[in-house]
Amino acid sequence: MAQESYISLSELQRRIKSAVEESFPLPVWVAAEIAELKVNYSGHCYLELVEKAEPSPARGTKVGSGGALMGVSSCGSSVPRAQVRAVVWRSQYAMLSAYFEAETGSKLAAGMKILAKVIVTYHELYGLSLQITDIDASYTLGEVELQKQQTIKQLQQDGVWDMNREVAMPMLVQRLAIVSSASAAGYRDFCNELRSGGYAFAVELFDAVMQGAAAEESVCAALEAIAARQVEFDAVVIIRGGGSASDLSCFNSYRLCSYVAQFPLPVLTGIGHDKDTSVADMVASTPLKTPTAVAAWLVDRMARIDAWLDDSMQRLGELAVVATHRERLRLEMYSADVAKLATLRFERERAYLQMSREMLLSAVERTIEREKLKVNMAQEIVEARSPQQILRMGFAVVRSNGKAIRSTECVAAGQKLTIELGQGELVAEVESINR
Repeated sequence: MAQESYISLSELQRRIKSAVEESFPLPVWVAAEIAELKVNYSGHCYLELVEKAEPSPARGTKVGSGGALMGVSSCGSSVPRAQVRAVVWRSQYAMLSAYFEAETGSKLAAGMKILAKVIVTYHELYGLSLQITDIDASYTLGEVELQKQQTIKQLQQDGVWDMNREVAMPMLVQRLAIVSSASAAGYRDFCNELRSGGYAFAVELFDAVMQGAAAEESVCAALEAIAARQVEFDAVVIIRGGGSASDLSCFNSYRLCSYVAQFPLPVLTGIGHDKDTSVADMVASTPLKTPTAVAAWLVDRMARIDAWLDDSMQRLGELAVVATHRERLRLEMYSADVAKLATLRFERERAYLQMSREMLLSAVERTIEREKLKVNMAQEIVEARSPQQILRMGFAVVRSNGKAIRSTECVAAGQKLTIELGQGELVAEVESINR
């Protein structure tokens, strides 16, 4: 191979450097996402900028059997389409970071999309890099709003926009599943406000990262854990302290908001922002401004239920008094009616008894008269058939030795007989017997 057919590596690098610098003699504005960010001890800020492929059409989370949430991430492919190193020198980093935080309310962090003014440089040893000289904070804020609008549109297209608001809120909301950071001031404020209300709430914390790149996955995992135990809770409370629009960007993400929209329990949010409303707030059953406001709402609801119970108890007592009085009057009326009916029945029965007595006496008298007639008739028959009557009719009774003689066989000639007549007796002697 001829010596003129190749060049040295340093020459190649020099030509690339020259070509790059000639192509980009002036700074250019570049839109990219911060993949990594590190500030070293000297104050220089080193970044890794990436451009990711457009996400595939978002697919929503669905509620599976038993209420478990099954989701598909909305972030699509995470493979970068382009990647480059960048640096903000110490002399400019302090100014740019302060400006960015003042405009957006957030510090520069991984996961943010930025529009940066860069000087394109190429080094023979370190390759291509970008030197950031300016950052347009309004672009980052615009990206947050764009994500928010895209999430709203997708949730509405999926038909889940109103689902959580349609979940019935229990009358008593006492068993609460809290999604928050255990160390967050907002969580402490919430608990303090809840305790000061004087009502017994059962609170279980599902610790989650509430800010930064890990927030979306962490909050969704907490919601998954709650959904698996949904019968143990009355409602879910998502709370965090105040923050900037960028800090709260995870609450505009499609995946997290889809979880909230389809959650089987009513969701209360207190994400701690006064100027803006996140999509999570929009799809939640009850959105409130701050963690303290959520606690106050819960206490107030308990107070209203308590007052309703007191009022109901009072009205129940009044109704009981009215009902008792009404029933007493009705009882008195029934008592009077019973007494009246008893008197009428008594009089009727007494009249019936009197009539029955008279009828019985009359029947007895008639029976006695009838029996008297029978006795008289029998007596007449007896008297008509008595020996005396028969004797008075001309008959006589012949006796021998005091015994009545019924046949001639019982007497003999010369025997003395006594003959009883209707009046008096005769003594005779038998002269002859005709047999």
